[in-house]
Amino acid sequence: MGGLSPIHILIFAVIAILVLGGGRFSNLMGDVAKGVKQFKKGMADEDEDGHKPAARLEAKKSADPAFDRDGAPIREERP
Repeated sequence: MGGLSPIHILIFAVIAILVLGGGRFSNLMGDVAKGVKQFKKGMADEDEDGHKPAARLEAKKSADPAFDRDGAPIREERP
């Protein structure tokens, strides 16, 4: 109730094409495609300009355990 079903979306799309006209809708979609291509090209150009991607963080080595599983110290305590 109140939601848009696929049939409603299809009817809305058909009405939009009729109102805007087929050529106008086609031109609009072409402009969107050109924008996406320009965006991808711009993202590729940034990589080629010498900008390195951000360095990945390296994980620190895990600490050695101070006690074994029985609770006995493995290494000497530091003063």
